[in-house]
Amino acid sequence: MASSPDATASNGSTPETPESGSAAGGQDRRGRVRLRRAAVMAIPATAVAAGLMIATAQGALGVQFAISGMPFTVTATELNGTGFEQFGGLDNMAEDSPNAGDTGGQVLIVTSAIKNATLDHLCQSVDLGGTNLLITAGSGSDKVQATDLTTDSTELSGNASFNNIEIGNDASTLTKAGVQGPKGVFSQQADTVRIANLRQTNYATTAGVFKLPGLKLRFSDQGC
Repeated sequence: MASSPDATASNGSTPETPESGSAAGGQDRRGRVRLRRAAVMAIPATAVAAGLMIATAQGALGVQFAISGMPFTVTATELNGTGFEQFGGLDNMAEDSPNAGDTGGQVLIVTSAIKNATLDHLCQSVDLGGTNLLITAGSGSDKVQATDLTTDSTELSGNASFNNIEIGNDASTLTKAGVQGPKGVFSQQADTVRIANLRQTNYATTAGVFKLPGLKLRFSDQGC
């Protein structure tokens, strides 16, 4: 629904040969350049999710892999979850991704984490240009089940209700879903969440376990 630095400079006391020193210096300089670029991109920003404003005080990598930069749509007639957290962040594309455009390869997202979730009539679609890759599951009596579910979204809508919600936590102190964001980032968490008519625009999803009864994958003229 946290990024870490690429590298740090060595401070060893053993003298280096000119060749090794030059290589290490070049790597350090490239690492510092990447960190400076990340710092410039990770400016304070806001994103809306479930009607609440999530302010990002610094960059937070919601997933630990390079995203493709192609958004996908996820819908469900109902989502029920226990252990809910949400905070803002940044996802990063692979270097020189053709989908980067003028974004610098970064997408401002809201990370939603749920410890245990069930979803009815799950639909996921990716627009491939002229056709859609469509995945459906959980349309029968058995629901889709997920544990340690996280989604990185740019849009989220539905009719939501929460039990024992806390709004305004520091993201580094979250406890409900076992996921922590960086210090200084606005967040919220709740014991349970229910969202009817869920619709998300996502850039990444991860799960410890993802059970998809009645899974169907196909190409379609229409998405979710």
